[in-house]
Amino acid sequence: IGFANYVNMPHRPRYYFGYGLSYTTFTYSDLHISMGNEKAADTVQISCAVENTGSCEGDEVVQLYLRDEYASLTRPVKELAGFKRIHLRKGEKKTVCFEVKTDQMAFLDIDMHWKVEKGRYAVEVGSSSEDIRLRGSYCVKENKWVAGRNRAFWASAAAK
Repeated sequence: IGFANYVNMPHRPRYYFGYGLSYTTFTYSDLHISMGNEKAADTVQISCAVENTGSCEGDEVVQLYLRDEYASLTRPVKELAGFKRIHLRKGEKKTVCFEVKTDQMAFLDIDMHWKVEKGRYAVEVGSSSEDIRLRGSYCVKENKWVAGRNRAFWASAAAK
């Protein structure tokens, strides 16, 4: 791996995804998660408020991560589902809205079919993969198999 004594050393990244410095600070609040009738074909609306609490204007990249909490097969611990770059003046607050199609979390099952598995999905929103500010979850009530070529890969995002 290139590390002396690598067996006993942690393998945490020096610069994790979303790492960066800013001249200002941002506060995240008001996580809201909603979905229609909680079936596998629906979309999930995830929104949060981001406020510039620092002394100057700046940009923030709001990142959305999802995780299947009890998958039947091994799944990623933290999967980037979407992001939105916003510019905020000092004291300004914006709401960032993500629209996630539940088939975005489809995976190949043991029979090599794309499956959206019923269960609880963890939602994490933050400024980087290691700086999660808000947490929540949503549930999918039934399994669904989808055509791989038709499934979503990325959540749409908007700021208002």
